Amino acid sequence: MASGILEAAAALIAERGESVSMTDVATAAGVGRATLYRYFPSREALLAALLEAGLAEVAQRLADARLDDTPIPEAFARGTRAVLAAMLKYRGLGSFPLTQAQKQAADTAMLAPLRALFDRAAEEGALRSDLSREALVEVYLSLLEGTNARVTLGGLGSLGVEPAAAAITEVFLRGALAG
Repeated sequence: MASGILEAAAALIAERGESVSMTDVATAAGVGRATLYRYFPSREALLAALLEAGLAEVAQRLADARLDDTPIPEAFARGTRAVLAAMLKYRGLGSFPLTQAQKQAADTAMLAPLRALFDRAAEEGALRSDLSREALVEVYLSLLEGTNARVTLGGLGSLGVEPAAAAITEVFLRGALAG
């Protein structure tokens, strides 16, 4: 039941943003308010659970992308698609403030696998040597976070995950790869 409530909440927040009420979530999930509050005693508890679900999904998508045993350009493409797909599903969450613990959880779920990809790319000599790895990581993350901001504001529209991921990957790799 909790997963159905979270799915309904994710869809509503993606569609309407911060204005979604607990009553809206209960209605969309097909449960009464008492049932909703039994699982999630407050709006903050619901948002925290939704963030946790989103982070678990991005972590799983990144694991499924097999970034560690794929050629570097394809690994970046897969990683970008994985992150953008999760961002699109949970797009309304970008407007809510994160606690320090939630930021740390986001680092673990998303940043650790991506940093490992950058480490591997550097070890293989695939990255430009005239730019620091940290600078390249920050530029890449800025592209993803900028896209997340656009998604939160209703951007991407009909563009979809695949074309957006392809554009980000192409633009980033043209500037980041050696040779």
